[in-house]
Amino acid sequence: MEIAGQLSADGNEKRLSAWRRIDAKWIILGLCAVVVTYIAIVPLGFLLWQSFFTPHTVAKPAEFTLGNFRTAYTSLETVRLFLNSLQFAAGTAVFAFLTGTTLAWMNERTNTPFKNLFFALSIIPLIIPGILFTVSWILLASPKIGLLNLALQAWFGTDYVFFNVYSMWGMIWVEGLHYSPMAFLIMTAAFRSMDPSLEESAIMSGASIRQVAWRITLKLTWPAIFATMLILFVRAIESFEVPALIGLPVGIQVFTSSIYQAIHQYPSNVGLASAYAVTLLLITSLGVYFQSRLSSQGNKYSTMTGKGFRPRAMDLGKWRYVTAAMFIVYFLTIVALPFLVLLWSSFQKFYSVPSMTALQNLTLDPYRFILSYPTLINSVWNSALLAFGTATLVMLLTSVICWIVVKTKIPGRWLLDNIASLPMVFPGLVLGLAVMIFYLNFDIGIYGTMWIMFLAYVTRFMPYGLRYNTTSMLQIHKELEESAAMSGASWWTTFRRIILPLLKPGLVAGWIYIVIVSIRELSTSILLYSPGTEVIAIVIWELWENGQYVELSALGVMFIMALFFLVVLAQWVGKKFGVKES
Repeated sequence: MEIAGQLSADGNEKRLSAWRRIDAKWIILGLCAVVVTYIAIVPLGFLLWQSFFTPHTVAKPAEFTLGNFRTAYTSLETVRLFLNSLQFAAGTAVFAFLTGTTLAWMNERTNTPFKNLFFALSIIPLIIPGILFTVSWILLASPKIGLLNLALQAWFGTDYVFFNVYSMWGMIWVEGLHYSPMAFLIMTAAFRSMDPSLEESAIMSGASIRQVAWRITLKLTWPAIFATMLILFVRAIESFEVPALIGLPVGIQVFTSSIYQAIHQYPSNVGLASAYAVTLLLITSLGVYFQSRLSSQGNKYSTMTGKGFRPRAMDLGKWRYVTAAMFIVYFLTIVALPFLVLLWSSFQKFYSVPSMTALQNLTLDPYRFILSYPTLINSVWNSALLAFGTATLVMLLTSVICWIVVKTKIPGRWLLDNIASLPMVFPGLVLGLAVMIFYLNFDIGIYGTMWIMFLAYVTRFMPYGLRYNTTSMLQIHKELEESAAMSGASWWTTFRRIILPLLKPGLVAGWIYIVIVSIRELSTSILLYSPGTEVIAIVIWELWENGQYVELSALGVMFIMALFFLVVLAQWVGKKFGVKES
């Protein structure tokens, strides 16, 4: 008996020793790799799979077919969709780029007054969600109810339509204005990092400001120009709000609006929507590919060296007041007018042009309506829950993935990096469609719940978390982990007590950014929400479809103010935790 007991004890000790030898590191790393691969690859696979099937109905099950691709690639309707999408995306990219780059050049290279103030104001337009920006310009430039048209018609005593937002050029105007701050910020960074000695030499040689800008500045910043154009093109071609709210009412369709219509027709043609989505996915993938190729060749245009430089602003003379006026007009166009039209509309019983009569009809009824709206509190809670949960999981998950990619020599780690970055090429609507298709066919109990939206949000914003964490991870030296290991610390202890604290600037910055963009998200949510899982963007969408413009305006004003407060709070938190620009 004693021998048997001793053998049993030895066996238990061996099993315990074997479990101890299994490092928790590999369990955590493996689990994170599996999760990332699952959420990034599986929806894409089922999107492609579904594109080969006919619509499923009660009377007729789905059948394998090539008809969806035949319709998507050979019909005249698809040619029209492609040309509309190309015109819309290219026009938006060019308009946003020209506007943003001109302002960035004036802000960085000239002696325009109040430059620091203008740079600070340029961030404000990024707060306004796309759906609210689109609605505000409909209220401003609609042929029938547009405030600008009504005001000018009353001023000149005519019925002439001065502005028509319901046109391709109207779509380009709205989308281009919305993305111009992005072009401004990207090109501002490019101008700041460029040694201006060549420009100064050209000025000393007698070149005019126009010649310097055209023949030197723009040529030296060509990689940034091309990258900015590609980013703007990809963002425009995957846009949903402008094509849906402005294009659909007048029959101007692009790929995103056609995907939405194919899903919402009866019977729902998921296969055709998937075929359109594959086309859109190929276009965005091509754009991202060229952008990455360009980034790898950027050293050809390098002008920054180890030698310090201090740029000298070009003296515009009296023209500097003209450039300052251009900034003021731009700010009024992109921030003041959209917000003021929503603010004015939110105090009306019904939408009307400002007048003495309208001033006498000011009311708080739209705010009372919104505050008592049945789904408001639930939508606010859902938005906050999704935003905070998504940001937290994404930053923690990508911190582990970044550690694998940056700090290890595990074979195939580059593949994991590419898989985690794959959702970047997914337009929001395409991602929502892919997730919807997968969980419709494999019912695990999350379709129609918050969980499906949560998974879609995590997938969509995972590449952004990867970017923030990778930047910070590269700054952490390997010797810190080696010192911890020599002191007897396990991998989990090292990661939790050394890596994560040192990642704090990137973690906090990425978390703040993902919270803000998640709260504004519409295109991913529009195909996945169900009664009880609405978010704020969906409530705004529903109010617009119901024609409740003044109520929508009241909700929009409160939403923008809340986002502005969140950004101010985020900046305070960033300064407190020492977050630097990544």
